[in-house]
Amino acid sequence: MEYEKYMCEPCGYIYDPMLGDPDGGVSPGTPFEELPDNWVCPICGLSKDVFIKM
Repeated sequence: MEYEKYMCEPCGYIYDPMLGDPDGGVSPGTPFEELPDNWVCPICGLSKDVFIKM
């Protein structure tokens, strides 16, 4: 399955679903759409609504 990557527009962090965000409690293989509502960018701390699909 091909997962879409998303980029945090303000800081440039790229969320790669294949890697997840282990430090943020997100397992590898978690699509962006399934991230918890309270998940934030691990670099700048902004919410999911500043991310754009790549």
